[in-house]
Amino acid sequence: MKRERAELGFGEALNDLAEFGRKPKEAKKPKLHRNKTRTAAEAAGFRSRESKISAPPRQPRRHRTGRNVQFNIKAKPEMIEMFCRVSDANGWSLGETLEYAVALLVREHGS
Repeated sequence: MKRERAELGFGEALNDLAEFGRKPKEAKKPKLHRNKTRTAAEAAGFRSRESKISAPPRQPRRHRTGRNVQFNIKAKPEMIEMFCRVSDANGWSLGETLEYAVALLVREHGS
């Protein structure tokens, strides 16, 4: 037994679905070459804000320490590298290294 579909009132409008077909792709924009862009920027007087010192990639640090407040500071790349080296050499987390550093500063210079 074949069931008839209910009439929705659109008539023949649904028979012509050509407008819903694929649309032609737009032409891709040409990619700028990094060297040409850098040369043009330098010629125009723009200075790069990228660091000239490439820091080696660091290992992710995940420790469950109870420290749950974030503390962001700006520092020179060399100082961050030195801080991470001290931390790695002693097997400390970065938060633990900061605590030892602050304790040492308080002991040496007072609060």
